[in-house]
Amino acid sequence: MAKEFVVAVCGATGAVGREMLDTLERRNFPAKEVIALASIRSKGKSLPFKGGELIVEELTRDSFSGVDLALFSAGGETSKKFAPAAAGAGCVVVDNSNAWRMEPDVPLVVPEVNPDDLDWHKGIIANPNCSTIQMVVVLKPLHDEGRIKRVVVSTYQAVSGSGQKAVDELQGQVRAMFNMMEPEAGVYPYQIAFNCLPHIDVFLENDYTREEMKMVRETQKIMGDEGIKVTATTVRVPVFYGHSESVNVETETKITPEEARLLLAKAPGVTVVDHPEKNMYPMPLFAAGEDDTYVGRIREDETIENGLNLWIVADNIRKGAALNTVQIAETLIGKDLVRVVK
Repeated sequence: MAKEFVVAVCGATGAVGREMLDTLERRNFPAKEVIALASIRSKGKSLPFKGGELIVEELTRDSFSGVDLALFSAGGETSKKFAPAAAGAGCVVVDNSNAWRMEPDVPLVVPEVNPDDLDWHKGIIANPNCSTIQMVVVLKPLHDEGRIKRVVVSTYQAVSGSGQKAVDELQGQVRAMFNMMEPEAGVYPYQIAFNCLPHIDVFLENDYTREEMKMVRETQKIMGDEGIKVTATTVRVPVFYGHSESVNVETETKITPEEARLLLAKAPGVTVVDHPEKNMYPMPLFAAGEDDTYVGRIREDETIENGLNLWIVADNIRKGAALNTVQIAETLIGKDLVRVVK
């Protein structure tokens, strides 16, 4: 008989937490019990699951007795507070926040890219930033073929990356403007409706944002190669779901656009949509609600010897958060790594 596991979803009432529950159900995850955990404000709420409902329990340090896997989507401070308690109880934590990503003894994993990093986990595994995940899924087969030297990426990120309040704010601003009213900004420093903000997360001393530096450091860690040079500009755009990225790649050995299409067509979790003569290319409109990462506009960079330009799109709530977290849990089970190695 196949093993079944007790799974806790921490932050279950948030957008990503709800998507985690949906993903567990859609993928028929081998859970004999799923426990929904959140702050005391959400205690007692009901969430739909497998035709029934889960009653939300308060997240405390004592919530993890008998739990095998804990999927965290409750923010960095909450994760720092509760993830060690979960791991200490013998539970394996997969955390979606930025709390643990750059800790040297915590694997940062995209299952299609570096699943073997799970082998050395010590109880906590980090889920990467959403914009990094979709990029490295596409970069991995290219790196294996031609060894990537440098990446220049500009992102066009949906408001759902900032949470439900940002989704509501965009809706409210659009409604206000169509009714000839002044839009109100609260989540962002300026209105996001019909606008683009070259500002995601806080600015650092080097004038890059924290989001941009996440892409730099996380890409190197996931790919296992600090020699890959990455520079990023991250932009918030008035799209509800789905991050888009313009990526320029320089490799040591030449990869033609035709070769890149063939490599990417065989890559797990990647769908190539690249027929410019038919106006067919990836867009967030079509990627929203889908599991795959989409790539198109694959063409040679004619200004350097070994360069490619790519356009990458994925649903930031699915592959960029909930799906990747559940895939990590599935990979842990497949490797028989669910129990902490003492």
